[in-house]
Amino acid sequence: MPQVSAGGEDSLTRDVPPATGDGLAGRDGARPVGRAAAVATTAPVLTGAPAVVDVTRLRVAIARLSRRLRKHELAGLTPTQLAALSTVERSGPLRLGDLAAAERVAPSTLTRLVSALEDQGYVKRRAVPGDARVWELIVTARGREVLDRIRQESTVLLADSLLTLSPDQLGALAAALPALEQLADAAPH
Repeated sequence: MPQVSAGGEDSLTRDVPPATGDGLAGRDGARPVGRAAAVATTAPVLTGAPAVVDVTRLRVAIARLSRRLRKHELAGLTPTQLAALSTVERSGPLRLGDLAAAERVAPSTLTRLVSALEDQGYVKRRAVPGDARVWELIVTARGREVLDRIRQESTVLLADSLLTLSPDQLGALAAALPALEQLADAAPH
């Protein structure tokens, strides 16, 4: 059974030198205490025959790749707005409360978020049939066009990046795709 280890003499971890920008320091620059501090100074390793996965390296690689894919022109959208627009397209029409829950944002943040998307013409509100007190969001044609363009740009950027990999690396990545998709679709704990 695969297990994650975050430290200890019997664990399969290695020391990680302190680094700036690891995302673990608080706003005041202080390091976390307790278990979080142990994770900050050791690299959790997932073991299972025959593979060993350095969880910290995986997290950092995914975060860096994600940032690179978001660096293109976002049609005036913040990453949070883009995520909300994608959620409305995928799950919509969507009630405002359901969008707030899906994106894990506070109602006040949602109000600003939806207003910005409406102002740019990417979504519109409409009354829920049978209950005029409740509003739902739908993606406009302009919103769909923007999402399609952003997805195409990201795909081209990623495809260009894949050209830098060796055939063996491409094979390993292709073999890992089902596992990465499962991780992406897993419900948070």
